Amino acid sequence: MNKYRSDFPLFKAIDEQNSKDNNGLIYFDTAATAQRPFIVIDAMDHFYATQNANPLRGLYSLSERATKAYEDSRISVANFINAKDASEIIFTRNTTESLNLVAYSYGITNVNKGDEVVVSIMEHHSNILPWQHICQTKGATLKFLYVDKETGIIPESEYSKITPKTKIVAITHVSNVLGTTNPIKKISQIAHKNNAVIVVDGAQSTPHIKIDVQDLDVDFYAMSAHKLCGPMGIGALYGKKHLLEEMPPFLRGGEMIEYVTETSATWAEVPHKFEAGTVSAGDAVGFAAAIRYIQSVGLDKITKHEQMLTTKLMNGMSRIPHINIIGNKDPNTRCGIVTFTIDGVHPHDIATLLSDENIAIRAGHHCAQPLQQYLQIPSSARVSLYLYNTEEEIDILLEKLSNLRKWAGYKD
Repeated sequence: MNKYRSDFPLFKAIDEQNSKDNNGLIYFDTAATAQRPFIVIDAMDHFYATQNANPLRGLYSLSERATKAYEDSRISVANFINAKDASEIIFTRNTTESLNLVAYSYGITNVNKGDEVVVSIMEHHSNILPWQHICQTKGATLKFLYVDKETGIIPESEYSKITPKTKIVAITHVSNVLGTTNPIKKISQIAHKNNAVIVVDGAQSTPHIKIDVQDLDVDFYAMSAHKLCGPMGIGALYGKKHLLEEMPPFLRGGEMIEYVTETSATWAEVPHKFEAGTVSAGDAVGFAAAIRYIQSVGLDKITKHEQMLTTKLMNGMSRIPHINIIGNKDPNTRCGIVTFTIDGVHPHDIATLLSDENIAIRAGHHCAQPLQQYLQIPSSARVSLYLYNTEEEIDILLEKLSNLRKWAGYKD
């Protein structure tokens, strides 16, 4: 049995057969949201039980303790991705809000008519739609980097689309459909050579691989807590400080100001300039606790475990007739994500039939419709793995997959 499962209340109850609602559940949807360990839930409970006050505003001791807990969480995030300074970390609701912040603050003021914004075809909608809007509003052109349909990798020739006309390169670190890890450091060098900034969607990378934003030399890096065992409703945006200082606020209101008159205002220093209103302090504390948990396990161990499970899953799937794995067939190129179709069985039916067997997977377009249109696959099924999954669960899934066509009415 996986030793980490007892760290998670959901799996501990399942394994001890104390879960009435989720008895025997096999959870293969971590790319959508990870489960939370006790340490995260306990940290948030502790904050609300002993430190609950409005941070950054009160001069009394309880508020000061809440402020310290909140700012200590910012330091934890900064250290986790090796930001130069904690002030380069802005707390947001999620990766989507982080990307929108960059688009509507940096993008709207720096992209002009005739400029170009470059994204990849594998982007989540949250890293396409904001840039569509900016380009339509400012009269700029949105260009796509396409992938090789067999390998899921962006060919070298596609990078020539990044030119001196390019103002922004917005790209995912790890695809939530293909599991592909993009060469961010290389792309950053190409972007900077052309005087463009690079914006990275790190939602699927931060739970699985070590991130060093200074080594990658990215200008902006977005992430979500709930993807890496933290609470829903909080994320973070890393931005180089000199860029953040030049950007106008994204939201305006309480706390993000320095001074307000009837006709004008001056803004607080970075990062508070971008954190309007009452902050989500309890969630920030949970975010930091999730980071501590992942660091205690070790990202190297998480990666090794995921690669072992991914190899076992893909090798098993390759032996089952009518299963089509989407993207690269080499398990070592994956980041715990395996997307597939089954001949004659709609992905929604795959997910429903597996749900009847108490196995949770995702089916649909995975908020990446342009990619699936490009691949000519309207819908697909996705298995996503993490440190709490086991070899035994893979064996059960493979057995069920081998029966799916029969359950769907086929006789082969």
